[in-house]
Amino acid sequence: MKGLVTKNTGSWYIVCTEAGESIPCKIKGNFRLKGIRSTNPVSVGDLVDIELNTDHTAFITRIHERKNYIIRRSSNLSKESHIIAANIDQALLIISINSPSTSTTFIDRFLATAEAYRIPVSIVINKCDSFTEEDKEYAQALCYLYRTIGYECRCISATTGEGFDFVTETIKDKITLLSGNSGVGKSTIISRILPGIDIKIGAVSTSHHKGMHTTTFSEMYPLPQGGYIIDTPGIKGFGTIDFDPNEVAHYFPEIFEISQHCRFNNCTHRHEPGCAVLKALENHEISESRYTSYLSIMSDSTEGKYREAF
Repeated sequence: MKGLVTKNTGSWYIVCTEAGESIPCKIKGNFRLKGIRSTNPVSVGDLVDIELNTDHTAFITRIHERKNYIIRRSSNLSKESHIIAANIDQALLIISINSPSTSTTFIDRFLATAEAYRIPVSIVINKCDSFTEEDKEYAQALCYLYRTIGYECRCISATTGEGFDFVTETIKDKITLLSGNSGVGKSTIISRILPGIDIKIGAVSTSHHKGMHTTTFSEMYPLPQGGYIIDTPGIKGFGTIDFDPNEVAHYFPEIFEISQHCRFNNCTHRHEPGCAVLKALENHEISESRYTSYLSIMSDSTEGKYREAF
């Protein structure tokens, strides 16, 4: 029997069959993904085959070939990966300017990983109803930066509904991953998209101005207008995994474009003579924050290092 994995509860998976039935499942056998060590070999969004048991549970016996997936370094085991979701059409990266503040390093690491797995991303800056004048200026600067690179970037308020049409129009008939730091308002966004759904709304720590986890496991929700949204637990840091240092620039579109003019084909854009990227950086043709993010991924080799900026 074939089905779609709609929820991961840690030890169990909920699989929706073609008949519309939701069945709790466990993994049968040892799943490996082309040698990738993963904390979760089966992911929300996977198409799987299942074998039914007499107690109305089932075993997952096969994972069908994935169209794509997005992955990050496991927060606890640096050598292992954590698959966030599979078979998605696009991602909405939810960020906030204050309470909590999303770092550009986090944004760029997510974008670079999405580029590596060919997943289109739009950036949604939530909580615009609480912006100070300084916040508005910073949000405008972020929108300008990322739109210039080629990413759609919008300011919305999930609380008041300001700008929310962008979200509802973007997700129609698509399988959309919602991701972002804890506390940026993903649960509030989902509650506005699906008003009848029971989603816990979390607070932001007053002492650290960081979000506190409300979503524990990934879950996929069907949309009345067509498509699905995938809610994921808020993440503090976004550790990249299995990036070839020679290919990191490929995942920064503006750096890759300029790198075609470097003197050396194997230029790392850090110290080489005749580096077009370093010249563009000096001339402010490349954002310093983006270049800093590029360097951070290039040196992403020690456990925990990627989390220091968050």
